[in-house]
Amino acid sequence: MTASVIEKPDFTGLRAMYVNCTLKRSPEPSHTQGVIDRSAAIMEANGVVVEQVRAVDHEIATGVRPDMTDHGAAIDEWPALLERVLAADILVIGGPVWLGDNSSVTRRVIERLYGYSGVLNEQGQYAYYGRVGGCLLTGNEDGLKHCAMSILFSLQHIGFSVPPQSDAGWLGEVGPGPSYLDEGSGGPDNDFTNRNVSFMTYNLMHLASLLRRAGGFPAYGNQRTAWDAGTHPDHANPEYR
Repeated sequence: MTASVIEKPDFTGLRAMYVNCTLKRSPEPSHTQGVIDRSAAIMEANGVVVEQVRAVDHEIATGVRPDMTDHGAAIDEWPALLERVLAADILVIGGPVWLGDNSSVTRRVIERLYGYSGVLNEQGQYAYYGRVGGCLLTGNEDGLKHCAMSILFSLQHIGFSVPPQSDAGWLGEVGPGPSYLDEGSGGPDNDFTNRNVSFMTYNLMHLASLLRRAGGFPAYGNQRTAWDAGTHPDHANPEYR
C-alpha cells in the first residue's frame, strides 16, 4: 500500500512548554531531557516556539492553591512558572519512572496545575480549555503506561485536550542497567521510541493548531458561568414540565 502525499501543515506561531520532572538539578545530565530534546527539536523544526523548564531547579511549594505564599509558604516560584504554562498552546510533562510510578516532582507539578483548574477563562470555561497536553517518560523498569495514564488523565480532567497517542517513552532492561542516554543503551536509536515520540509530537501540534484556528475549544455546554447562572443545556427545567 502506497502512502498518499499529504501537504505539510504550518505550525508557525504555536508555543510549547516542556516541564522536565527529573529528580536531578541542573546541570546534571537528565535521561528524561534526552527524550524531551528529540521531541522539542521536531517542534522547533516546524516553527513552534519551545520553552523548557526543569521543575526541581525551582522552589515549588507543596499545595493545591495558585500561590502558596498566600497559605503559609515562605517561597513559591510556581506562580511565575504557571504564567509560562498559560502562555503555551502545548504542555508536555516529562519525567522518570521510579518504583513503577511517576516521580514526586511530577506529582507536585500536577498538583499545582490542579490548583489553578477552577479559574475561568474569558468564555466562562475552565482555564486550561483550548490547550493541549502530552507526556514523555524514561526509566529502566516497568510502569511507563501506568505513569502515562496518570499524567494524561490528570491533564484532561483539569481541562487540557489530549490527542491520540500523546505519550511516548523509553524503558531499558528491567532492573539495574543503562538508562536512555548511557553509552550502549540503544535508547536514542530505538525505532519504537523514535516513532512514538514523532507521532506524539505531531499529534500535539495538529490538535493545538486545530484549536487555535477554531478560536479555542467550543464554548457551548461547558461554561461554568452559564451553568451557575441557571443555563443548563439539554436539561429539562422542572418548573416548566
